Amino acid sequence: MNTSLTQGLGQFVAQPPFSQVPDQALSLLRNAFVDTVACLFSGKQEPVTQAALELVRERGSRGSVSVLFGTLRLNPMDVAFVNAVSAHALDYDDMALNGHPSVVLVPALLAVGQARKASDHELLRSYLVGYEVWAELVGREPDSLHNKGWHPTSVVGTVAVAAAVAHLEQLDASVAAHALGMAASLACGLMGNFGSMTKPLHAGWAASHGIEAVRLAQRGVTASVHVLESATGYLAALSPEGKADRSAWSPPAELRWQRAGLSIKKYPVCYAAHRVIDGVLDLRQRHAFKAEDVQRFVPTLSDVTRRVLHAHLPTTALQAKFSIEFACAMAALEGAVGLPQVTDAQVTRPELQALMSRVAAQTVPASCPIEPGFALYDQVRIELRDGTVLDSGPIRFARGHALLPLAQEDIRTKWKGCLAHEADARLALLDRLERLGDRAQAPLTVWLDQHPFHE
Repeated sequence: MNTSLTQGLGQFVAQPPFSQVPDQALSLLRNAFVDTVACLFSGKQEPVTQAALELVRERGSRGSVSVLFGTLRLNPMDVAFVNAVSAHALDYDDMALNGHPSVVLVPALLAVGQARKASDHELLRSYLVGYEVWAELVGREPDSLHNKGWHPTSVVGTVAVAAAVAHLEQLDASVAAHALGMAASLACGLMGNFGSMTKPLHAGWAASHGIEAVRLAQRGVTASVHVLESATGYLAALSPEGKADRSAWSPPAELRWQRAGLSIKKYPVCYAAHRVIDGVLDLRQRHAFKAEDVQRFVPTLSDVTRRVLHAHLPTTALQAKFSIEFACAMAALEGAVGLPQVTDAQVTRPELQALMSRVAAQTVPASCPIEPGFALYDQVRIELRDGTVLDSGPIRFARGHALLPLAQEDIRTKWKGCLAHEADARLALLDRLERLGDRAQAPLTVWLDQHPFHE
């Protein structure tokens, strides 16, 4: 008898085809935790993070888990919510599977893991379970969820978090399936809120709601055992064109992390702009042109990513993160698109605003078999006032992509940039994260209890 998708994923969560974390996965998983924690620190003082923290304190959260790696202790759901909001506040966290998996999985697993003093390998194995469930769900949809206005990080991430936490909590297959079913109804997140303070909340809600679904399942609350695949269920509701594969569960022939990996973001803006930023920076370095020499930028990208990059003349940093105009102009003007460049004060500079008006983007159909919604390659042409035309040529992958990875030293440099003046004081945490899975070390969850950061 065929097993329903919902039940099959419940079985996968309870008994994945790996009892130990594969050695070859350790580097990827350690980078996921390092990068997410770095981004968490970079977003701590953002207004949306502080508002989220005020909210959970107002509702009287109590618990044993440290929020924002400080001395304040809250319950795991609220800690996961605040920490995920902080880690996504600057849109600097890693990418894979058409979304941001680590920004929801890592905060949720650290919160629940700290409460139960989980081992490193329990955390890492649970991350892999959540990642594989995410990959299964995304792989069943041939069209980009962005085309229907869904934010995959939240609508897929909620179910992935439920899977990861259900595995960490050692739920049996039946209870895990109910947790996934409830998470499907809790999934939310609209692209229409990109460029606003609500987007980081999507990550917070996904991390928190995934845990909530598990907690309810542990208390005997049930969901439909067909909700992921039914005609009125999760995949059907999300599908832009109704083409989602809703067939019965079939165990995957291979683990998806080996093929999809993780892409570490080099710039704190939407990943859809990264290939073009690389192109502008390369042309600037190669030809030493000045921003005032530019007559026109002509970036070419997919129609889907162009819709994601919807802010044509942004006036705030939040909007600028979703602007190909900002990406081109800032890369040309400053030769960098980092945290110091993506601020409200920088975005409103008159010379930058003038330069953004010279961007004329062109689109091609999305056709990348690896990154749904992307063109096979992006390209950027820069026309100078003297008639010179500079052309990046095809840009297949952004720097930091899983197939064009950053060097480990670049990831450490990103950590230091995210932590700014706190970096030296927190190198011990970086060292501990880089040793995740080392059985000679005390569990990270215990280490965090023993090393709270005082504000």
